[in-house]
Order: sequence, then C-alpha cells, then structure tokens
Amino acid sequence: MAPAKKRNVRSTKTPEQPLKKAKVDLSDLNGKVESILESRKHANDVFDILEVLQSERDKEVVGAVGACSKLFCTLLERKELFVGKLPAEEEEEEEKALSGGHSAEERYRMFLRHRYNSCVEMLLELLSHELHGVKESALCCLMKFAAVEGQHPLEDLDWTEHYSFPRELIQALVDRLLSQTTDNSLLISRFQEFLEMEDVRYYVMSSTRDSVGRVMEKSKGAVLPLFQSNAFTLISGISVPSQQSELANFMVKQEAKHEDWKAAKLLEHKRAFERMWLGFLKYKLPSSMYKKVLVILHDSILPHMSKPTLMIDFLTAAYEVGGAISLLALNGLFVLIHQHNLNYPDFYQKLYNLLEPSVFHVKYRARFFHLANLFLSSSHLPVYLVAAFAKRLARLALTAPPTALLIVLPFIYNLIRRHPSCRVLTHKPSAEDEPLEDPYLMDEEDPAKCRALDSSLWEIKTLQKHYHPDVAKAAMLINTPLPQQEEDISEVLEITTYELMERDLKQSQVKSIPLEFETATQLLKGGGDVLGQHFCLD
Repeated sequence: MAPAKKRNVRSTKTPEQPLKKAKVDLSDLNGKVESILESRKHANDVFDILEVLQSERDKEVVGAVGACSKLFCTLLERKELFVGKLPAEEEEEEEKALSGGHSAEERYRMFLRHRYNSCVEMLLELLSHELHGVKESALCCLMKFAAVEGQHPLEDLDWTEHYSFPRELIQALVDRLLSQTTDNSLLISRFQEFLEMEDVRYYVMSSTRDSVGRVMEKSKGAVLPLFQSNAFTLISGISVPSQQSELANFMVKQEAKHEDWKAAKLLEHKRAFERMWLGFLKYKLPSSMYKKVLVILHDSILPHMSKPTLMIDFLTAAYEVGGAISLLALNGLFVLIHQHNLNYPDFYQKLYNLLEPSVFHVKYRARFFHLANLFLSSSHLPVYLVAAFAKRLARLALTAPPTALLIVLPFIYNLIRRHPSCRVLTHKPSAEDEPLEDPYLMDEEDPAKCRALDSSLWEIKTLQKHYHPDVAKAAMLINTPLPQQEEDISEVLEITTYELMERDLKQSQVKSIPLEFETATQLLKGGGDVLGQHFCLD
C-alpha cells in the first residue's frame, strides 16, 4: 500500500467519477441536500450537485454553490468527513481488493471527504468566472468552509504553531485572488470584509508573502502588471491594530491554548505585515505602482512596521526612478529621518536636484511644494542651503507658468522670513551702468557649492514686468520689507489655469469703449470675412 499523502487543496483534482447524465433541476438541489443528510443511501446524489456546480448557466451555478455550502458545512459539523491523511481513491480501491481495506464507515467518510475536496477545487476555479456574482458566491462559500474547518479540523493538528486554522485553504484562496491574467480588484474588495478577523488577516499576510515570492521568483523578477496590481490591491487594504487589546475578533478560537497562538499576538502580526510588504517591494514594480505605494507609505505602512528603517532600500530605489516618484520617495525618507533617527546625509541634496522646470507641470505639483515646504520648515537649516533653494526656485520662475509663480513667489518669501540671514539676497548693491555676471552656478548639484549667497534674487525683479498682473503684484513685494507673518500657500497649491482665468474674468468689468473699426463678433467668420474687411490681401 502506497503511503497516504496529506491533503493539498490546490492540487486536489476531481476524481474520475462518472457524473449522471440526467439534468438536475435547480429546484431539486435543496431536496437532494436534504436526502443526503437524512440517509447515507443517497450519498451518490452529491455527484448531481457537483454536476450543476459546473453548469454553463450562471443562475444554476449560484444555486449549486448555496447547496454545497449547506451540505458540506453540515457534514463538517457532524464530523462525517474523514479526518487525517486521505489516501487517493485509487489506493483505497487497491487496498480494499488486497486486504479487505477500511470499514464501511471509514469508506463512507473517505468518499465524502473526496467529494468535499472536489467541491473546494471547483469553487476555487469559479473565482475565475467571468460573472462577478458567481465569483462572490464562491468566495463566501469558501470562507464558510474555512470557518467550519477551523472548528472541526480535517488534518492532524500542529499544536506548536498553527493550531486548527485551515491555512491550506486560505493559501489556495489567496493564490487564486492574486491572478496573473485577471483583474480581481472588485473581488478583492469584497474579500476585505473577512480581513477584519484577526486570524484571517494574519494567515492572509503570510500566504500573500509566499505567493508573491513564488510567482516573482518563477518570473525571475520580471514585472507582472496584473499580478502585482492584484497583490497591491490586497495588501494595501490590510492594517494592523495598534494595541494588543484590539485583537479580539477571531474566526477560529483555540480554546485553552488561544493565548499561545501566533495569530493572537500583536508582535507576530507586525512581523507578518513587515515581511509581506518587504517581500512585495523587493521586486521591480510598474512605474505607476511606485506612486501608489509611496502615497500611502508614511500613513499606512511605516507606522505598522516593527523596523521601519528596513524600507530604506526600497525608498532609495524609488528615488532613482525620477520625477514625482523621487519626491514621494523623499517623503518616506523624511519620515524615517525625523521619526526613526535614520541618518541620510544626502537628503537635501537630492531634494535640491529635483528642482527642475518639469516640477511646475507634473500631476503632483501641489504635493511637491507641500512636501518641500515641510522639509524646509526647520529654522535650524544652514543659511547656504536655504539660499540655494530660494535662488534655484527664482531662476526656474523665469520660465514658469503663472499658476506656478503664484506658488513659487510666496514660497521664496517664506524661506526668507524663516531665515533672516537670506535677506542679503534681496539687498545686493549694484551699479546700474555696469553689467554684472551672476556667480550662481545653476548646473552645480551640490547646494553647498552653487554660490547662491554670492548672488541675488534679480529674477524676482524681472518678474515685476510679468504680463499677468497678479504675478507682477506678487513680485513687487520684494521691494519692501517682508512682514514676519508667513503666507499660507495651501490656498494656491491646487489652482489651475482655468480657475485663474475664471477668477480674472469675474473680477474684470467690461466697459463699452468707442472704436474706429467695426467690432468683430466671430473670428474668421465665413472663411475669412473678418480679415478680408480690415486687411488688404493680395
């Protein structure tokens, strides 16, 4: 007799049993469930239910899922399924022929256990169904099975670590949710409800880490957009309680040994959370996903990690991507520096090098200046560093759009207010008749060597002739002593060109002015009549 193998839900296959050809009416499903539960002589009716579970009609499939849920949950509660290492049905038949095999009671329980495993495998397949309603019903049924299996385990218990939690079933479920070919974001959002249970969340975190590692290693680290998107959707919705007392909602209680269970310990949850995220972020991500991760990093990831400084490698790699991603990466580094005593001496140099013309046009412009304002808020920064930022922003302002200038000018003024030593930039003596060469080195990457303090903010005086009146008015402030009160730039961070024009139109009053020509009502009316009336075209 071949040694029996431990049940693995993911590899369980539907036994080669001949399904009945007679179609089962949907209304008969509940009757068949009742007949199976009432008498063992009707046990073969389970094949009819499993046949409907493979139907091509969505309504029939949903009905069969409900029938399976009722049938197998009841059988689990009655303890009528075989417990322990389940031999394959072929091995069972061979043993029966050679030595009489198992008793009738054992064979019955084995039969039902095989049918249960087949049902689980079919439900896992349904998670890839094209109709969301079918996928959702299969998901809920599998979680019911997990809950009942937890109370009535089908495997020999490992009391040293995992106790009676159905971790194999959860692993199989997570593997299906993290599809490589289908966007499961809607189904995963439905699954979030179950993550409110502490033990489910703990084993989902462990299963996700295993699944991500297995799939990404197989792909040799290549980017898998759909798989990684599904993984991010799942793990981004996971948060760990901050207090041990908050771990109170469990799907499976372990009775007397519950307190010794890893899933009941906050420290183990934080470790699993940390390993899950580090395992996900160790591989190259799609560029759009870097932004998604970095936006939630400081609020939803770092506070729940036992060692947040382990994120330094990911943040450094993210900075190298460039653009808005670099800025968001610096935000994470800033949190590690100020809250976790991370030593990162090149932080302000990297921020300085992000000041390029593109910052005025990116989607994250408002967030850029909000974070830059936060980074430069300390009054203990060296004066050369603040002067370098003020000068570089002033130089970039020469080619910036009006909406950006309404942010940049108050930003520069606030820097000067915080650091009075920088006022020297606004009071450089000059001879009007002598042309001066600006000593500032725009191409120098090190703010300590750019010679900003040797220069002046002449760019702002140039902007006093700007075509937009609001910009010219803001630039005129540099001619007067700046008040001590800082300006609140939060109101202009999100302003757009459309909003700026709408505001100007509402403020302006249109007056009727006598003209020496006929006012045009339309541009190029009639294919050029307006131009033809007022211009001589040869």
